[in-house]
Amino acid sequence: MKQRFITSITAIFTLLFIACNTEAQTNIQQTNAIAAKIEVIQFHSEHRCVTCVKIEKLTRATLASYFRNVPFKLVNVDDKQNKKSAEQFQATGTALFLYNPATGKKKELTNFAFLTAGNETKFDTDLKKFIEEFIKNNNGLVN
Repeated sequence: MKQRFITSITAIFTLLFIACNTEAQTNIQQTNAIAAKIEVIQFHSEHRCVTCVKIEKLTRATLASYFRNVPFKLVNVDDKQNKKSAEQFQATGTALFLYNPATGKKKELTNFAFLTAGNETKFDTDLKKFIEEFIKNNNGLVN
């Protein structure tokens, strides 16, 4: 009798663990699919300052930590091939944007990037929040 009780309890916990894990995996897959619909774009000029380089480094680190499916694009505004893109974002030098190519919506983060580039923890935390909000508000999850 005791053995049957222990087996039943073990089975229940196993099923609960599998169900919770499956739900968590589904949520992660949905988040990754949604995140794949946005891009992070950093514009820069030919001659980059220390802060511009640091913004790139910190942005790449945040994406690698939290948003592996979000592409990062580095665009040189001085390159003639990038003229159309630079004009679309009105970028003439260093600028950082979140962009949804499907909807054309964008969020400029240039001021944030320059103001927090000296504080890696704040940059990481705040950029993560900006990306999560952008995904939430620009991919049909919340209007």
